[in-house]
Amino acid sequence: MVTPACRACRGPHGEIVLDLGEQPACDYFPPAADPGPDPVHPLAMWLCERCGLAQLADDPTTPEEPRGKEPAALTAQAAEAVAVVAGAGLAPAGGRVREYGSPHGGSWLGLLHDRGLVAAGDEPADVIVDCFGLMHAADQAAALAERAAGLAMGGTLLLQYHALETIIGLGQWNALRHGHFAYYSTTALAGMLHEAGLGPLTAWRFDLYGGTILLAASRIADDRTGPDEAVMALLADDARAGARDPAMVGHLQVAARASADAVHAWLAAERAAGRSVLGYGAASRAVALLCSAKVDRALLPGVVDASPAKEGMRMPGTDIPILSPAVLTAAVPDSMLLFVPDLRPEVSSAFPAIEAAGGRWVIADSLGSFQASDSGGLEQHAQPF
Repeated sequence: MVTPACRACRGPHGEIVLDLGEQPACDYFPPAADPGPDPVHPLAMWLCERCGLAQLADDPTTPEEPRGKEPAALTAQAAEAVAVVAGAGLAPAGGRVREYGSPHGGSWLGLLHDRGLVAAGDEPADVIVDCFGLMHAADQAAALAERAAGLAMGGTLLLQYHALETIIGLGQWNALRHGHFAYYSTTALAGMLHEAGLGPLTAWRFDLYGGTILLAASRIADDRTGPDEAVMALLADDARAGARDPAMVGHLQVAARASADAVHAWLAAERAAGRSVLGYGAASRAVALLCSAKVDRALLPGVVDASPAKEGMRMPGTDIPILSPAVLTAAVPDSMLLFVPDLRPEVSSAFPAIEAAGGRWVIADSLGSFQASDSGGLEQHAQPF
């Protein structure tokens, strides 16, 4: 594995805090007929000693990014986020807006245009939106500098990110994936913003992915008030979670092993009991989980996904095919193993026949789940099934 320099501050010193070994690229879905084996690459999280940014240690993969179907939870959160930003006076009608989007899909531009904002074009933008986009940049310092350079005087940069404090606290080790180069604590991100000539103003927390932050920042030269109490509370949350402590972040290694063992054991028990199971959600976060758990088609005959681009493919590193939702109209399994918890209300509504027939939705992350305890370690939570 390449010894990294920090993607943000260029610091040479840090520590591997989560090592998942050799894993297939999370965004490369081979045709189901392709027997493999699939190429594998190192997958590890490195924590910078200088600035505290958690990041991919190395990523030799080439992004494929098959477009998934945008979850209803993400769409609803975008509408809520735009509403609170507008309510705070940070989305002025007639203002110019530019968006740095995620390759996974989703956009706020339509919502902002409905509130009277117009495309910035080549002009400096009064509002720059980055919803899970920045994390896809291998050079974090350069990407943030680009966003800062495009911001008009008096403008606002809106950054949405899955909080490292959440990842640590909920043991969300499988947030780590190829192509996602950074995992932000508010503390590390505030330092990165300062280096780019920006400062945090305010922030909002959303339930998406267990804990998502929308941070508003402006040019330091604008001398706008900030950081406010919301930002200060997030910085305090980081300190409590140990977001800069390699030992605390390193508890994700324990969570990874426990989660993989629990998923394999549960699937083996279901098969031994003669109960049928399918997966739902061919998401990137499911790839390392299935590979680490050594799950094959004998344990999980298929993973259903709503994305037409993934139909007829298979899960990377396994022989498990990706199936169309149409299979659920022909036969209802005893259990559906859900790999994306935020999809739970959406899929329950979309496939009422499963529960009507006595089937159940089982959230993969809850099997053998770990959460941060008051004593500063991780404690195992009982399975809720």
